[in-house]
Amino acid sequence: MSISIKNITIDSIRDAIKEQHNDYLLQVINELYAADIAEVMDELSLEEAKYLYTLLEKEEAAEVLMELEDDVRERFLSSFSTQEIAHEFIDNLESDDAADLINELPDDMRGEILAHIEDRQQAQDIADLLIFPTNSAGGLMGKELVKVHSSWHVVTCIREMRRQAEEVENVYTVYVVDDNERLVGLLSLEKLLIASPRDKIEKLYDPDVISVKASQKGEEVAQIMNKYDLVVLPVVDELGRLIGRITIDDVVDFIKDEAERDYQLLSGITQDIESTDKVWEITQGRLFWLVIALFGGIIGSRVISNYEEQISINPEMAFFMPLIAAMGGNVGVQSSALIVQGLANHTLSGGIIPRLLKELSVGAINGLVCSAILMAYSFFFAPSLALGITVSTALMTVILFASVFGSFVPLMLNKFKIDPALATGPFITTSNDIIGLFIYFMIGRLMYGLF
Repeated sequence: MSISIKNITIDSIRDAIKEQHNDYLLQVINELYAADIAEVMDELSLEEAKYLYTLLEKEEAAEVLMELEDDVRERFLSSFSTQEIAHEFIDNLESDDAADLINELPDDMRGEILAHIEDRQQAQDIADLLIFPTNSAGGLMGKELVKVHSSWHVVTCIREMRRQAEEVENVYTVYVVDDNERLVGLLSLEKLLIASPRDKIEKLYDPDVISVKASQKGEEVAQIMNKYDLVVLPVVDELGRLIGRITIDDVVDFIKDEAERDYQLLSGITQDIESTDKVWEITQGRLFWLVIALFGGIIGSRVISNYEEQISINPEMAFFMPLIAAMGGNVGVQSSALIVQGLANHTLSGGIIPRLLKELSVGAINGLVCSAILMAYSFFFAPSLALGITVSTALMTVILFASVFGSFVPLMLNKFKIDPALATGPFITTSNDIIGLFIYFMIGRLMYGLF
């Protein structure tokens, strides 16, 4: 039975490694899942992790390796030669995990590792997967599967299934192909068990099969598997030939990575970084949008300086400048986040104009409520009626603009095949800050002129 990792202290494991108490360490290993062992190794030094790793069985060791944090795995692998990586790790991984692992390594190491793999069929399978982009169906799939030919008899089918199943960790589905290796259907184990040994598979299989092409995007794969509640999905080439399968665990990992990436873009981070990365790597990931925000602030200061005379005449306007800028940024981020989410989930319907009109309606309602609250506050606390009307009108206008602008930008980026996640976070916030201040002072000049 697995126990919680909280019941095992890292210090006790470190002490056991230092004293080489292998019996205790083996007991710990036997009580933990691979993910728990990886969590322990994430906290250990490189030498301590390597010592603990030597106590694992080869298959479990390979599974633990793939559960490690990316930066920990990178440091861990850097201490092994290409031959050791091939024999100790790649040989014990399924093709999709092996390809993912090799993709994380420097280009000059990949060819050497493939050359050291003794099983040439495995090496070829991995090489085939390395051709595909990591965010495509081909990059997510594994080559291990069980397939039978429609022309086979049941007795031949069962014999071949037994042979193929030895190479597959989990057999979810049996695929049926024709003589040209084209996917034609699925074979039910129930029908196979009750069929006569002389029956042909072409009479037993179900032709209703959902598949994806290797070139399709990972987002499409995730959408299909979610829509049809699939745990495994076959992958075919442009000619319809079966070349692999994608399992649900691979899709879950992909969705997690995409969610982390979108969250980082939302936060103004331009690349995948971790808190444990080197200082320069973290700086590179965060600096770009900080510089954009800096220039946005400079432009905003120029907007304010252009209305310096108005502020000197009506200094009370300065009280509400932070409020106007903050509300514009918040509304814009809300609108853009909903659009980006809808685009990612493929739940947006209709064209750009209907969507913008809907956001305009939402903005109008939100603007009226917020402006009414602000007007009530101004009635009791503002030094003049002109200021109350100015701030309330400006807030209404800024919310309307930010709602439409926050929706328009990601929709247009998506139309031009640019990642709409770029439109969230600092870009929308900075833009709305600048435009919001401009609107505020323009309305202020008009209102104070009238009153």
